[in-house]
Amino acid sequence: MTHEDGPHGPAPLDAVDPAPLHQAVDELAAALHSYIETAAGVRGEFGASESDDDPRVLALETRVGALNATLYDRIHQTLGMHPDLTAAVWEPDGEEGDPDEDELSADVFYLGYVVGTAHENAGGSLDGVMEVVDAAGSDLANRLTDAGYRVGEWAVSRGEAPDFFDEEDPS
Repeated sequence: MTHEDGPHGPAPLDAVDPAPLHQAVDELAAALHSYIETAAGVRGEFGASESDDDPRVLALETRVGALNATLYDRIHQTLGMHPDLTAAVWEPDGEEGDPDEDELSADVFYLGYVVGTAHENAGGSLDGVMEVVDAAGSDLANRLTDAGYRVGEWAVSRGEAPDFFDEEDPS
């Protein structure tokens, strides 16, 4: 039997039993309800940051992830499909209708580096890295523009990826 046989093949399937799929969905839904109850309780005890790292919340996130993987596997084994059920897609804010064309064709890309000092420069600092990375970022933005892409914004940060979706205006 090859990957092209049975549920993975090109022919329509006869008499698919959806019961195991519904069971996986029910288990996932129960775990999500448990997550919401636990998260609401934890948030009543702690601030947002502490709640994100609470062991009860983390354990349920792991459980939800495992059940989502189980659902994926069951769909794949039963139907031969490769479902994309974990993508988070937000509708654009504002008026209903067709979103702006630029919003549909934009995405955020990250390029990260882990940089340390060389042994021969052990007393050196990493402060100069930002200048080098910033120059490379500027060069990359120009190259993307020259290649016909629109670069709406770009940033360099140290420690974690820049947050392009921060709702607060720092000015």
